[in-house]
Amino acid sequence: MDLDAVRTFVAVADAGRFQEAADRLAITQQAVSKRVAALEKDLGARLFTRTPRGARLTIDGQAFLPHARDLLRAAERAAASVRPGSRALRVDVIGRRLAPAELLRAFHRAHPDIELDVVTLFDADAALAALRDGTIDASFRAVPHSARQSPDGITSERVYDEPIQLLTGPDHKLAAARTVDPTRLAGHRIWMPGLVTGTEWGTYYDDLAAAFDLTIEVTGPDFGTDPLLDTIADSSTLATFVGELTRLVWPSDQDLRRIPVHGPTPIYPHSLIWRADNPHPTLDALRSHLATTRPEPPDTGMWTPSWA
Repeated sequence: MDLDAVRTFVAVADAGRFQEAADRLAITQQAVSKRVAALEKDLGARLFTRTPRGARLTIDGQAFLPHARDLLRAAERAAASVRPGSRALRVDVIGRRLAPAELLRAFHRAHPDIELDVVTLFDADAALAALRDGTIDASFRAVPHSARQSPDGITSERVYDEPIQLLTGPDHKLAAARTVDPTRLAGHRIWMPGLVTGTEWGTYYDDLAAAFDLTIEVTGPDFGTDPLLDTIADSSTLATFVGELTRLVWPSDQDLRRIPVHGPTPIYPHSLIWRADNPHPTLDALRSHLATTRPEPPDTGMWTPSWA
């Protein structure tokens, strides 16, 4: 349906005169008449009756008017959903239970008036492609230091250094430890079935394993977080790594333990990436918030991959 014709119909219905509707729309009266006639032909119904006092809605016109208004409102919402400056700030996070989602939730609490559209893309390559074509405004990813200013205008800024923790069940040998040195984890089985070779998180944990001679197993299907927690809770030999801000909830009878890793502390380096020429007006607000709320790094020394 021609939305210009629908808009013209509503303007005539509101004004009561074709000429007044033409003035409001900044078009000629002849153009108004043609649009209304085309709409009537499309609908197969007469919408107005001409009278000496102007244009009066027919019964069909009265029936169509509320739907015409709904059409125009829907069209405006559709346009606003993708129009920079009026649509929500579209931000990619690696996972809705992970640190980037927590950072974004804190931003929303500080700026509840800013609309957010949160998406989850697969990996950094997908996020970079979406940034280049304008599908998203920003993404939280672990990216190489060299990507902080790329030739195609992609810019990144380190926004959060997240300490890694060990998650064990109550019967694990390290369950009672208050902290654990990463070198002490050599020989222990660390199970992370969600690691995917070639992704930024897969590369990070490959480098972590190589640096401290760890055994990180990725065998078995990845059924998600809850089955992983069930397995860890029942095992005396398996543990897994989680980020400090990873949101996890488990039944009290599982008695899982989150143990800080120190000496040094492995850090997962979260960066915000965006296009330097992105015109969205609230992108700067997100960057400013992250810059002012970034916590101090741990005092015990940090380990990050060389590429970070």
